[in-house]
Amino acid sequence: MVGLDSALGVLAEEMVGMGHRFLIVIDNPAYNLGFWQKASGLAVKWEMPQYRTGDQGNNYHIFPGNTVYENIKLQRAISPASRIVQTWLELTASNAVPLSGALVLQNNLGLPIMEWRLYEFFPVAWNVGEFSTAEAKVVMETLELAHTGFLKDQIAVAAGLVSSLI
Repeated sequence: MVGLDSALGVLAEEMVGMGHRFLIVIDNPAYNLGFWQKASGLAVKWEMPQYRTGDQGNNYHIFPGNTVYENIKLQRAISPASRIVQTWLELTASNAVPLSGALVLQNNLGLPIMEWRLYEFFPVAWNVGEFSTAEAKVVMETLELAHTGFLKDQIAVAAGLVSSLI
Protein backbone atom coordinates (compact mmCIF):
# COMPACT_ATOMS: atom_id res chain seq x y z
CA MET A 1 0.00 0.00 0.00
CA VAL A 2 1.37 3.37 -1.02
CA GLY A 3 1.73 5.85 1.84
CA LEU A 4 0.21 9.32 1.75
CA ASP A 5 3.63 11.01 1.60
CA SER A 6 4.74 9.06 -1.46
CA ALA A 7 1.35 9.55 -3.13
CA LEU A 8 1.62 13.30 -2.58
CA GLY A 9 5.16 13.18 -3.99
CA VAL A 10 3.85 11.53 -7.17
CA LEU A 11 1.07 14.13 -7.39
CA ALA A 12 3.60 16.92 -6.98
CA GLU A 13 5.60 15.55 -9.93
CA GLU A 14 2.44 15.47 -12.07
CA MET A 15 1.23 19.01 -11.26
CA VAL A 16 0.91 21.37 -14.18
CA GLY A 17 0.67 25.14 -14.16
CA MET A 18 -3.03 25.76 -14.63
CA GLY A 19 -2.63 29.40 -13.61
CA HIS A 20 -4.69 29.08 -10.45
CA ARG A 21 -2.80 31.56 -8.27
CA PHE A 22 0.22 33.79 -8.38
CA LEU A 23 1.91 34.87 -5.19
CA ILE A 24 4.35 37.77 -5.10
CA VAL A 25 6.91 37.39 -2.35
CA ILE A 26 9.29 40.25 -1.52
CA ASP A 27 12.41 39.58 0.53
CA ASN A 28 11.40 42.46 2.80
CA PRO A 29 8.64 40.91 4.97
CA ALA A 30 7.03 44.32 5.55
CA TYR A 31 5.62 44.11 2.02
CA ASN A 32 3.62 40.96 1.45
CA LEU A 33 2.02 41.76 -1.90
CA GLY A 34 -0.14 38.64 -1.70
CA PHE A 35 -2.03 36.77 -4.37
CA TRP A 36 -2.77 38.01 -7.87
CA GLN A 37 -5.07 36.47 -10.42
CA LYS A 38 -3.23 37.51 -13.57
CA ALA A 39 0.46 37.86 -14.38
CA SER A 40 1.96 38.73 -17.75
CA GLY A 41 5.30 39.86 -19.13
CA LEU A 42 7.44 37.06 -17.72
CA ALA A 43 9.62 37.01 -20.82
CA VAL A 44 13.25 37.34 -21.84
CA LYS A 45 14.98 37.89 -25.17
CA TRP A 46 18.53 38.47 -26.31
CA GLU A 47 19.61 41.22 -28.65
CA MET A 48 21.59 39.76 -31.54
CA PRO A 49 24.19 42.21 -32.90
CA GLN A 50 25.53 41.47 -36.37
CA TYR A 51 29.14 41.99 -37.43
CA ARG A 52 30.36 42.08 -41.02
CA THR A 53 34.00 41.32 -41.68
CA GLY A 54 35.61 42.95 -44.70
CA ASP A 55 33.95 42.79 -48.09
CA GLN A 56 32.39 39.33 -48.05
CA GLY A 57 29.01 40.18 -49.52
CA ASN A 58 26.16 39.07 -47.31
CA ASN A 59 28.29 37.05 -44.89
CA TYR A 60 28.10 38.21 -41.31
CA HIS A 61 28.54 36.89 -37.77
CA ILE A 62 26.03 37.08 -34.95
CA PHE A 63 26.85 37.22 -31.28
CA PRO A 64 24.69 36.98 -28.17
CA GLY A 65 23.91 40.47 -26.99
CA ASN A 66 22.28 42.06 -23.99
CA THR A 67 19.58 40.23 -22.09
CA VAL A 68 16.29 42.15 -22.17
CA TYR A 69 13.44 41.45 -19.73
CA GLU A 70 9.88 42.68 -20.13
CA ASN A 71 8.08 44.43 -17.30
CA ILE A 72 5.80 42.15 -15.30
CA LYS A 73 2.15 43.20 -15.06
CA LEU A 74 0.02 41.86 -12.22
CA GLN A 75 -3.73 42.19 -11.91
CA ARG A 76 -6.28 41.35 -9.22
CA ALA A 77 -9.51 42.54 -7.66
CA ILE A 78 -9.17 45.37 -5.15
CA SER A 79 -9.06 43.93 -1.64
CA PRO A 80 -7.69 44.83 1.81
CA ALA A 81 -4.30 43.55 0.57
CA SER A 82 -4.29 46.52 -1.82
CA ARG A 83 -3.44 48.76 1.16
CA ILE A 84 -0.05 47.05 1.43
CA VAL A 85 0.65 47.81 -2.23
CA GLN A 86 -0.38 51.43 -1.68
CA THR A 87 1.96 51.73 1.33
CA TRP A 88 4.82 50.23 -0.69
CA LEU A 89 4.14 52.68 -3.53
CA GLU A 90 4.13 55.65 -1.15
CA LEU A 91 7.50 54.67 0.32
CA THR A 92 9.00 53.81 -3.07
CA ALA A 93 7.96 57.16 -4.57
CA SER A 94 10.30 59.01 -2.21
CA ASN A 95 13.00 56.34 -1.87
CA ALA A 96 13.22 54.02 -4.88
CA VAL A 97 15.21 51.11 -3.47
CA PRO A 98 15.13 48.02 -5.69
CA LEU A 99 14.00 44.87 -3.89
CA SER A 100 14.27 41.20 -4.74
CA GLY A 101 11.67 38.52 -4.43
CA ALA A 102 9.80 35.88 -6.41
CA LEU A 103 6.75 35.24 -8.53
CA VAL A 104 5.35 31.88 -7.41
CA LEU A 105 2.80 29.88 -9.41
CA GLN A 106 0.65 27.76 -7.11
CA ASN A 107 -1.96 25.14 -7.79
CA ASN A 108 -5.48 25.20 -6.37
CA LEU A 109 -4.22 23.59 -3.13
CA GLY A 110 -1.67 26.36 -2.57
CA LEU A 111 1.31 24.12 -3.39
CA PRO A 112 4.08 25.82 -5.38
CA ILE A 113 4.48 24.55 -8.94
CA MET A 114 7.15 26.95 -10.23
CA GLU A 115 9.06 29.95 -8.91
CA TRP A 116 10.79 32.74 -10.79
CA ARG A 117 13.28 34.72 -8.71
CA LEU A 118 13.11 38.44 -9.56
CA TYR A 119 16.22 40.55 -9.10
CA GLU A 120 16.18 44.26 -8.31
CA PHE A 121 12.56 45.10 -9.02
CA PHE A 122 10.49 48.16 -8.25
CA PRO A 123 7.10 49.50 -9.32
CA VAL A 124 6.87 51.55 -12.51
CA ALA A 125 3.07 51.81 -12.83
CA TRP A 126 -0.08 51.14 -10.83
CA ASN A 127 -3.70 51.82 -11.62
CA VAL A 128 -7.21 51.04 -10.51
CA GLY A 129 -9.88 50.18 -13.05
CA GLU A 130 -12.94 52.25 -13.72
CA PHE A 131 -15.64 52.73 -11.07
CA SER A 132 -19.15 52.62 -12.49
CA THR A 133 -22.56 52.31 -10.87
CA ALA A 134 -24.04 51.34 -14.24
CA GLU A 135 -22.24 47.98 -14.25
CA ALA A 136 -21.79 45.38 -11.55
CA LYS A 137 -18.11 44.71 -12.24
CA VAL A 138 -15.25 43.88 -9.92
CA VAL A 139 -12.81 46.80 -9.62
CA MET A 140 -9.34 45.62 -10.62
CA GLU A 141 -5.91 46.94 -9.71
CA THR A 142 -2.89 46.56 -11.97
CA LEU A 143 0.72 46.74 -10.79
CA GLU A 144 3.64 46.89 -13.21
CA LEU A 145 7.14 45.93 -12.06
CA ALA A 146 10.45 46.58 -13.79
CA HIS A 147 13.26 44.18 -12.91
CA THR A 148 16.79 43.27 -13.90
CA GLY A 149 16.01 39.64 -14.54
CA PHE A 150 14.82 36.26 -13.36
CA LEU A 151 17.62 34.14 -14.85
CA LYS A 152 20.79 33.50 -12.89
CA ASP A 153 22.97 34.76 -15.75
CA GLN A 154 24.00 37.97 -13.98
CA ILE A 155 24.96 36.03 -10.85
CA ALA A 156 27.10 33.63 -12.89
CA VAL A 157 28.87 36.50 -14.67
CA ALA A 158 29.47 38.36 -11.39
CA ALA A 159 30.95 35.20 -9.86
CA GLY A 160 33.24 34.67 -12.86
CA LEU A 161 31.60 31.36 -13.79
CA VAL A 162 31.03 32.31 -17.43
CA SER A 163 34.07 32.34 -19.72
CA SER A 164 34.56 35.32 -21.98
CA LEU A 165 34.24 35.13 -25.75
CA ILE A 166 37.80 36.29 -26.50
